[in-house]
Amino acid sequence: MVEVLVTGGAGFIGSNFVRYGLATHPDWHVTTLDKLTYAGRLENLQDVLDDPRHSFVRGDVADAAVAGALVERADLVVHFAAETHVDRSIHGAADFIRTDVFGTYVLLDAARRAQHLRRFVQISTDEVYGSVTRGSSLETDELKPRNPYSASKAAADRLAYSFWATYGVPVCITRASNNYGPCQFPEKVIPLFITNACDQLPLPLYGDGLNVRDWLHVLDHCRALDVVIEHGADGEVYNIGGGNEVRNIDLTEQILALTGRPPSLIQRVPDRPGHDRRYSLDTAKLRGLGWQPTVPFADGLRDTVEWYRNNEWWWRPIKQGNAEFQSYYAAQYGERLRLS
Repeated sequence: MVEVLVTGGAGFIGSNFVRYGLATHPDWHVTTLDKLTYAGRLENLQDVLDDPRHSFVRGDVADAAVAGALVERADLVVHFAAETHVDRSIHGAADFIRTDVFGTYVLLDAARRAQHLRRFVQISTDEVYGSVTRGSSLETDELKPRNPYSASKAAADRLAYSFWATYGVPVCITRASNNYGPCQFPEKVIPLFITNACDQLPLPLYGDGLNVRDWLHVLDHCRALDVVIEHGADGEVYNIGGGNEVRNIDLTEQILALTGRPPSLIQRVPDRPGHDRRYSLDTAKLRGLGWQPTVPFADGLRDTVEWYRNNEWWWRPIKQGNAEFQSYYAAQYGERLRLS
């Protein structure tokens, strides 16, 4: 069996990748390592927890005693574990530095000692390029992160590269655009707006709503990572983009149309600090390995809306019974909604 370690595998993209890997690779045994902080949930893995080819370990990537031992016996490491929300990083960056940077160091340091490791995939983000005014970002472009989250990911991105250049760790780095799909924690814009619309609550739209994001369905992201694992070159960076650049206001209106709610639910709120205007990725390098996105955005967004509609059991306890989420939402949007 191929021993695969997926860090952050109880989170949104990680859990989708765990299920994808088990479904498409019968020779994989997947170990999920997750600290189960607010966005990591065993509910995301409930359909594979009893799979004999899957093991779950609760632990912190920054804990060398736990994470290091798992890396040292792995054939593949796919490193998703990270603090990921820009808004939270603006309010407090310390957890982002500890998990995203130091946690990545712990894994890479263990990877130096691994006897059978053939690929370490560092999951980065398009946000490391900063705001893109024209054209699309190439893998060779300068990194210009503009918030603590993207800065922490840029640091981990380059740290991973350095462990290839210095120690020969078989690292590949991927920089993906905004993901969407099932099991995404409802602090992110698509699940937040879908679930707010379901409950006929205001949709807090930052600024003028003209910020542009490129949307990538999470399953297309999983397929891309599979290609990188099998065909990527050590030390290389691969952009993963959906080719779906959408203005936030247009996204909001599409969600309202799909949920049958009125435009009057849109409530414009003061913009967040350092809000990047546009992200866009050139994906020619990855397409050269044989990958291309397969989920049209209109179809993927419709299916995502239906998933949240049909799975209130998953999100309603977070939004209505989770004191941490309610505290975060009040701190993030309460004053903005009052001022708008």
